[in-house]
Amino acid sequence: MRIGGLQKTTLIDYPGKVAATVFLTGCNFRCPFCYSSELVLPEKIKQQPVISSQDFFKFLEERKGFLQGIVICGGEPTLNDDLPQFCQRIKKLGYSVKIDTNGSNPEMLKKLIESGLADYIAMDIKAPKEEYDESAGVKVDVEKIQKSIDILKEGKVDYEFRSTIVPGLHTEEDVISMAEWLKGAKKYLLQDFRPEKTLNPEFEKIKSLPKEFLLEIKEKIAGYFEICEVR
Repeated sequence: MRIGGLQKTTLIDYPGKVAATVFLTGCNFRCPFCYSSELVLPEKIKQQPVISSQDFFKFLEERKGFLQGIVICGGEPTLNDDLPQFCQRIKKLGYSVKIDTNGSNPEMLKKLIESGLADYIAMDIKAPKEEYDESAGVKVDVEKIQKSIDILKEGKVDYEFRSTIVPGLHTEEDVISMAEWLKGAKKYLLQDFRPEKTLNPEFEKIKSLPKEFLLEIKEKIAGYFEICEVR
């Protein structure tokens, strides 16, 4: 496991908790609109400073009583076979654990949930089923994405689904299709695309959508979920 970054305090990444976010390097997707290429591309990962596990857990010890939760994201954290042990060490210090994932490793998600090592899971939905490869930038086993969706919808852990809506890549019909796919889920968030340091530099030229556009779509799909919001 390689720690490529640490955000020492966040009030928005873990719902209802003061948290820190730890970034693990490596990802099996190549989403063109990704803004964390330094955690995804091997040639950039090599140049990224590494935070030792010793320093990370020393930080957690020092923040006891102030921080409530730790967000583990990437890259794609579920690629790490030692993720359960990592989560276990965090939880032993009294922190709640949130995992941010692309859903490509349902076996790991199931292991974390059944072992009580994850308290909250946020899963990105990249596109409608038939268009997943284009948005993920690689060939995707959509059956694994479906398994992860089904695992979360069982409700054994608190969770949310979320989609970053990219102009030119996603249409209103695409968003509605994704919502129909996730129908009955607890929570679905629509996120505006940020055109900054994207994995594919061409996407930096794309302008963000007007918030009104996302709010209008939200009204059309809100009935599918307990909670539907624009972030």
